[in-house]
Amino acid sequence: MGDSGAVRPAALRRRATFSAIRSQTLQSSSVGSTEAFRDAVTASSSRELNKLNGSHTTLSRSKHEKRKRGNDHSGRLSCHQQQESLLSSSSSFSNYRGILNWCVIMLVLSNARLFLENLLKYGILVDPIQVLALFVKDPYSWPAGCLVIVSNVFILAALYTERQLSKGSLSEHVGLLVHSFNLSIILSFPAVVVLLVPSVTPVGGVFALGTYTILLLKLYSYKDVNRWCRELSSIKVKTLSRSYSCPSAQHMTGDDQKVCYPGNLTIRDLYYFVFAPTLCYELNFPRSPKIRMSFLLRRLFEMLFLTQLLVGLTQQWMIPIIQSSMKPLEDMDLSRMMERLLRLAVPNHLLWLMFFYWFFHSSLNFIAELLRFGDRQFYKDWWNSETVTYFWQNWNIPVHKWCLRHFYYPLLGKGFSKMVSQSAVFFLSAFFHEYLVSVPLRMFRLWAFMGMMAQLPLAWLVGRFLRGNYGNAAVWISLIIGQPFAVLMYVHDYYVLQNRQEID
Repeated sequence: MGDSGAVRPAALRRRATFSAIRSQTLQSSSVGSTEAFRDAVTASSSRELNKLNGSHTTLSRSKHEKRKRGNDHSGRLSCHQQQESLLSSSSSFSNYRGILNWCVIMLVLSNARLFLENLLKYGILVDPIQVLALFVKDPYSWPAGCLVIVSNVFILAALYTERQLSKGSLSEHVGLLVHSFNLSIILSFPAVVVLLVPSVTPVGGVFALGTYTILLLKLYSYKDVNRWCRELSSIKVKTLSRSYSCPSAQHMTGDDQKVCYPGNLTIRDLYYFVFAPTLCYELNFPRSPKIRMSFLLRRLFEMLFLTQLLVGLTQQWMIPIIQSSMKPLEDMDLSRMMERLLRLAVPNHLLWLMFFYWFFHSSLNFIAELLRFGDRQFYKDWWNSETVTYFWQNWNIPVHKWCLRHFYYPLLGKGFSKMVSQSAVFFLSAFFHEYLVSVPLRMFRLWAFMGMMAQLPLAWLVGRFLRGNYGNAAVWISLIIGQPFAVLMYVHDYYVLQNRQEID
């Protein structure tokens, strides 16, 4: 009994403890289940929200696609927008390659028709023997060639004068007189020979006078550049304690060595300049590294081919038109004269373009490559000229550089205005044009002189009233119409003069 009474309170305490633990466990489990339930409800609600958002996004996307399809349908229904016509000036379109090809094809077809008509009417007129007769009358007499050989005397005279000036044996004033006398003889001597020697043909006279004219411009530049070198040397001597003069050319080795004054006063240096494709002298010309044989052979082939083509077209196309133009010119039939002028304009202009390519591209590049002359800019884009002045500045770069360097800028330095200096340049060019035509033909009509001087008012009119394509068209028209007009005038006057001499 005593033991049972003692055990009962302990059992009761154990039960109470166990019930407390159980109640606490149940309470904790109930709390965990509540939190789990709350998490489950939260997850399910988020899934439902995501589903609702997804369905809403799907609906908005479908509405956007429907709207886009609607816009596509409206774009298909609309086919107009604000834009300019391709041939209008406000359009930015510039690809006219097809039109250019069409012009070339039409030009070839029209000229082919004229050439075929010429063959049917006159037959084959090309005669190489007749070409040789244009240069010499007597196979054993070559007066034009002899004139060219004699020109070496004037070259050596210029070199001797410069050597004496470099040594101080001649004063600057005396040296200027000697150079002036030498240049005057170069200008007048061949003209006198051509006028007085009957065996000189017109073509041979043009060749001899052209050679002497080029030599005149070259030696004038040679004189000026050496004088400038002496002036610079005298300034250095006065301002420096010692003179930095260069050694003579004989002691210089290598192609890259720079020559200074007076080391340039050698026969080799002067004759290199005489044959170089330039009119402006320098002590050190830009040189190419080597001779390109493929380039040289291409230029040689072009020279030979274009020479034959020029001669053949002149005999076959130009001469018959000129001969048929004599009667309208004698009768002063203006309508037929205009028709002959337009007929002559096409072959004359075509031959002029071929001559430009033959001389300024093929021939000058051939000489430059042979001499390793580095400056090959013999012409610029004169075909894009929108003014007459731009044409004369870019179609013959060697002459333009000479005129600027030795004539135009010195006149500006002496106080003359730009207009006066520009007029003087055109006057000088007009003089040499007339010199190269009238003297070989042994008659003076001043057609070439007046044609060159007419470029001044023409340049003012085109520059003042025409712009862009209109100015370029005016330049082309002056080239196409002006040259055959001068050709007809000279041929007519020469024909009349020859017939009068035969009658007399």
